[in-house]
Amino acid sequence: MTHAAPPSTPMTSVGHIRAIAILGLPLIGGHVAQFAIGLTDAAMLGWYSTAALAAVTLASSYFHAIFLFGAGFAFAVLPLVAEAAGRGDSRMARRSNRMGMWLSMLYGALAMPAFLWAEPILRTLGQDPQVAKDAAAYLSVMGWGIFPALAVMVLKSTLAAQERTQVVLWMTLAAAGVNAAVNYVLIFGNFGAPELGLTGAAIASLMTVTTSGVILWVYCQRALPEQELFRNFHQPDWEMFARLFRLGLPIGFTTLAEVSLFTASAFMMGWISPVTLAAHGIALNLAGLTFMIHLGLSNVATIRVGNALGRKDLPHMLRGARMLIAISFTVAMASVAAFLLWPTALISLFLDPKNPDYPLILTASITLLMVAAVFQLMDGLQAQALGLLRGLQDTNVPMVIAVFGYWAVGLPTGYILGFVFDLGGVGVWIGLVTGLSLVGALLLWRFWGFAVHRTDLF
Repeated sequence: MTHAAPPSTPMTSVGHIRAIAILGLPLIGGHVAQFAIGLTDAAMLGWYSTAALAAVTLASSYFHAIFLFGAGFAFAVLPLVAEAAGRGDSRMARRSNRMGMWLSMLYGALAMPAFLWAEPILRTLGQDPQVAKDAAAYLSVMGWGIFPALAVMVLKSTLAAQERTQVVLWMTLAAAGVNAAVNYVLIFGNFGAPELGLTGAAIASLMTVTTSGVILWVYCQRALPEQELFRNFHQPDWEMFARLFRLGLPIGFTTLAEVSLFTASAFMMGWISPVTLAAHGIALNLAGLTFMIHLGLSNVATIRVGNALGRKDLPHMLRGARMLIAISFTVAMASVAAFLLWPTALISLFLDPKNPDYPLILTASITLLMVAAVFQLMDGLQAQALGLLRGLQDTNVPMVIAVFGYWAVGLPTGYILGFVFDLGGVGVWIGLVTGLSLVGALLLWRFWGFAVHRTDLF
């Protein structure tokens, strides 16, 4: 059933901040808690051994490159449901959710061979044979998590677009806690359990993401009975399938372009040495943790722009966009300060001081964290620009910008500086900064030009 959209009233800056906080804090908390699952794996395995930390760094980069490409279909659900909520169209949630699930599960099935045959793929990409073997062992277990992980992304998008973010936060916090507890037991063999090391971390992560999917499914069944999100789940809706595919595929490629830049950087670090790869994993986890705040704000941007689009309210959208960018910039500055002022304390969370490689990893990680501080600003801004553009369902041009900036500029720059000019890991990370900065600037230019002049949308 479709209802008339509620009337909008002008909102002050304080009103925008309040609205962003109410919607954004649970989303940010959910992203931080979700990231904490991988962060916990890295931290505990870092205390377990340098080899295990190098392997999980490689395996996580590999898994997330594949996972986040498929998550484009889940991300596409967010602006569609948000726009429908702005119009008061409750039927759109069910249609989008169902076909988002179809596309995600189909993609998961196509992706499984890449996890099952990970070792020869990683060895072909020039990785250390032992690191490749260990990473493949992790992926042979965690790879099956692609199905529940994608399902969780679809359900989270459906709920977040309707501003039901509290359940996502609490579910993810609980999942992070369970993952840490199971990791502690299975990695180190505590409480009489077998010491499984890397495989224990994979089992813990698979259990966690599967439980998360079940919890969200039960919640949707009980808390949203009127939407009947899973009614006639077996029946196709080819119109919505095609619409989500056209919207989600560019989002997937855009995400893949960025993620593959970081995945390729992990491969290049592996070419240098396992110690360098371990240091890369530490710096990347710390930078990724702060990025979760920007990602949560980016989701808010998509939802609020989608709502404004449904109400045809351009002034409201532009005021909210300015406020989101300002908040993201403030968060980035705080991250820069933390990385520059307390690098040793942050890095030491991942390392056992008794580890014989401790001095080498610490020195390399501090250097990389200095470079990570530089790209905090543009990484946050490009996330906000992407979120704003997705709210307008503009995905094709951002995809082209991302592919060009990351693959044609960032990746070659990192390789040339790292290996031709022999700057090593620092050169690779300068390539990351270059790609992120270019994409961030172009996406912001695209949003302001696209939103202001597309009067047909509003």
